[in-house]
Amino acid sequence: MIFHQKQWQFLEKTVELDKISHAYLFSGQKDLGKKIFAIEFAKLLNCQALDLKKKPCHVCRACRDIQKEIYPDVLLIEPSGREIKISQIRELVWNLSLKPYSASFKIVIINDAHLMNKEAQSCLLKTLEEPKGSSLLILITPFSEMLLPTILSRVQQVKFRPLPRKEIKKLLQEEGAPPELAEKIASISLGRPCEDLNLFLNPDKLRERERRIKEIIKISNSSINVRFQYAEELARQSDLKEILETWLRYFRGGLLAKSKNDRRSLPTSGFSFLEIRKIIGFLQNNIFLIFNTNINKRLALENLFIEL
Repeated sequence: MIFHQKQWQFLEKTVELDKISHAYLFSGQKDLGKKIFAIEFAKLLNCQALDLKKKPCHVCRACRDIQKEIYPDVLLIEPSGREIKISQIRELVWNLSLKPYSASFKIVIINDAHLMNKEAQSCLLKTLEEPKGSSLLILITPFSEMLLPTILSRVQQVKFRPLPRKEIKKLLQEEGAPPELAEKIASISLGRPCEDLNLFLNPDKLRERERRIKEIIKISNSSINVRFQYAEELARQSDLKEILETWLRYFRGGLLAKSKNDRRSLPTSGFSFLEIRKIIGFLQNNIFLIFNTNINKRLALENLFIEL
């Protein structure tokens, strides 16, 4: 299943014209299916089908092995703990120095590339400056601004955006979701196909999502003391990141609804367009600080709730 047809057609055209870049950056919000897309692109480049329009075929040995992550010429790099270490990038560089085992390209996919530490990024930069003829790098990140400017200048950027609600609804219905359920999920998830499918397959997660949205509406209308008490409780939650991202999606949906004057979307609890934009900014900043620095969670949440 390939999402983001516009981006796919662009890359498919580069393959057809033999103008494939030595390095790509797939950027955009989380849960848009960028990693799935990168794997499908690797299949496209290595598929054994003769007709380009039939690639990836998903049935040849190369396609099946890439999907299982056992294909020798496709390497997937994931964060080790909270970062991607220089040792992983050194392994990547060594891997690219070898000739492809059976494919035309030696492909390395770096997921969450923004988590490379400075040493790892500097090491990768040397490889980008002197690309191998048969190698291809694909960096995936929702935070491209965290990469070195010199890295950004040496990659072909492919930007991913949330899918329109009608496409999400169609996708869910193709997976067996009833029309009403597909509409509900599509309106909450803000065009993230991977997340939509997860909500469809896990009804408890959908109910929890709806509960969290009602919760933030209630908190936004409460006293400052209630907000601070809630911040203390929230800071101890193990699923804090998921909660904050749920709220971020909710306010993004509210912003989109106001920009389109769409009354079918979720209510925005009386916030103005500019207020919602400001809240989105604070949520994004807090998510980054809480999960990428040593900031005090409770203090960060209290500052957030002051803005509501």
